[in-house]
Amino acid sequence: MKHTYSLAHLTAMALPPVDLIEVAARTGYDYVGLRLSRVTDAEPLYPIISSKTAMAATKAKLADTGVKVWDVELARMDPSHDAQSYYPMLDATAELGAHHVICQLPDPDRERAHARFATLCDYAKTLDITINLEFPWWTETGSLETATTALNTVKRSNAGMLIDMLHFFRSNSSREALKALPREWFHSAHVCDGPRTIAPGIDSILFEARSDRYFPGDGAFGVKEILACLPQQITYTLEIPGDALAAQIGFEEYARRALLTAQKNLD
Repeated sequence: MKHTYSLAHLTAMALPPVDLIEVAARTGYDYVGLRLSRVTDAEPLYPIISSKTAMAATKAKLADTGVKVWDVELARMDPSHDAQSYYPMLDATAELGAHHVICQLPDPDRERAHARFATLCDYAKTLDITINLEFPWWTETGSLETATTALNTVKRSNAGMLIDMLHFFRSNSSREALKALPREWFHSAHVCDGPRTIAPGIDSILFEARSDRYFPGDGAFGVKEILACLPQQITYTLEIPGDALAAQIGFEEYARRALLTAQKNLD
């Protein structure tokens, strides 16, 4: 089966949205994912939400290339960020013509986390947007089990789950449990690969996640086996930051190789 592919912004975070869209168009992607919030102080913050000029330029590039925005990230609701703080991001998502937003819940207060998730879903539903919960494996919502509990608690029709190959594998989540979940929860997957083990410690964990992932099929995650537990028609988002190789060959060639490898190993 030939899949549709999206180029995640984290794969080439140094590229402004208009450049990311151009690279995606030249290398054969159907979609891009755009990161419109900053997770770390070292990340760039692209002002699409706050700047009408930036929004207009992005929409013009989308129209010119035919590439579409698959999803927007990141509604990361830690203890200091409530759902309402991400409403402008959802408004921007709708203006870009996208229908999916990625959410994380790194909050030890589970009641508060679930309540904020529900509130975000309720606002998103008015815009025809799904909220897709990702579970970074080092956070309080860090496994398939904890993410499943969140979705079963909020019971919102537009609540979904985003399976990232890295987080699924590192959290030792169960493929059998994944197969048993409602099919309507899944709209896309973050596709990448990596080694069987990494050095212990949070620095190593974050470095792999943000800077050192492998192309699908080049590592030990069992990407094909995980994807086989998901609906086959979902979009495959290539979130594969590989800073060392990208610095050598450039983001465009890196994005091209990522897509060609994914198509060879997954289609």
